[in-house]
Amino acid sequence: MPETRTISLPAELCDRVEKKFAQRFGSLEEMLTFVLSEFLRDDAAQADRKEQLMIEQRLKDLGYL
Repeated sequence: MPETRTISLPAELCDRVEKKFAQRFGSLEEMLTFVLSEFLRDDAAQADRKEQLMIEQRLKDLGYL
């Protein structure tokens, strides 16, 4: 099991999130792990898209596209 860290969040917020997402996630920790992983994945996808656009522009500048 990976090493974990403890964070502090407002209790009211945690209660509301647990109630709203209880059907989808077994715990608040599972939901937060999912959300943070999605943020990282989205950032990587955006970086890949930016890199692709930059490569396409370079190829256009060189006359290949």
